[in-house]
Amino acid sequence: MPDILLNPGPVTLSARVRQAATRVDLCHRETDFLEIQRQVIAGLGAVYDCDPNTWTTVILGGSGTTAMEAMLASIIAVGERLLVLENGVYGERFSEIARIHGIDYQSLTQNWGTAPDLERLDRALSSGHFAWLAAVHHETTTGRLNPLPELAKICERHGVALLADTVSSFAAEPVPFEHPALAACAGTASKCLHGIPGLAFVTLRRDLLSRNVPERSLSLHLPRWAVQQDTGATPFTPPVNAYLALHEALLELQEQGGWPARRARYLDLAERVRSALAGCGIEPWLLPADSACALRSYGLPAGVNYNAVHDGLKHRGFVIYSGQGNLSGQMFRISTMGAISDEDMMRLEQAIGYVFAG
Repeated sequence: MPDILLNPGPVTLSARVRQAATRVDLCHRETDFLEIQRQVIAGLGAVYDCDPNTWTTVILGGSGTTAMEAMLASIIAVGERLLVLENGVYGERFSEIARIHGIDYQSLTQNWGTAPDLERLDRALSSGHFAWLAAVHHETTTGRLNPLPELAKICERHGVALLADTVSSFAAEPVPFEHPALAACAGTASKCLHGIPGLAFVTLRRDLLSRNVPERSLSLHLPRWAVQQDTGATPFTPPVNAYLALHEALLELQEQGGWPARRARYLDLAERVRSALAGCGIEPWLLPADSACALRSYGLPAGVNYNAVHDGLKHRGFVIYSGQGNLSGQMFRISTMGAISDEDMMRLEQAIGYVFAG
């Protein structure tokens, strides 16, 4: 029996998505693929009922980081300053992307796992020095869900536009596309959308594509991709099989009730994991109320080695994630995204009992 992936992407696939990925070989210049591309672009916009006259989605081959990089490099003009909110690895990644592309930025740094200091952010943006704020929605370093609506309100108050990493929250958490401050968000197929790795995307306001921004990259320049995709083409060879899988995954998401139903399912599974671990004396590292629905972090008890926990669960068919950086000895993470059945959960609950009882 294949392992059930409890890491935050790639995820365990449903049989229909896995089969769709390899059901046919397509040339990316033929109309049958280009129609799939059109439907996937429309389907991603429909997840949050985005008005296609205001919003568009540009799809790229790559990981979620690809989408983050394309978003910053394609949208921020020379002379505009960016403030980056950091409270985990992926906020810090925004800063690294800005540095590499020569974007004028400043980091607002906090300890990993802490909630954003909204008063401090408000003071920073009130200076008038920044045109953009980059922030992570679901910071999978710790599982913290940063308050994207509140961040958008602060941005609006100071005339700042918000660029969001929704890589681990798109299709499972509320994303405030209706808010005027939200300018763009980065996402990926292989997390809450339940597709396969290889596709990244940026959903952005259409008017951002006509800004005077230098071409900082050949293959990550969003306007180049958007022009081609809007005319039913593609500038470079895309990951065709990942498109086929995502097309099927979007149909599956819609049939299951959309992102609200997916969020409810994730929360139910996460509570089952929490309850099973609590029965073994394992407490959350971050409170469930502060966590995203798709992932929670748990403290490693004194004297318990993560590798032993990982290997014990993997031996029983489940893959979990360690803490990152200096948190590796303090906690572990369990994600409940993906096609995880109730039968899988029953086996996981039993496996947790075996591993921690030992």
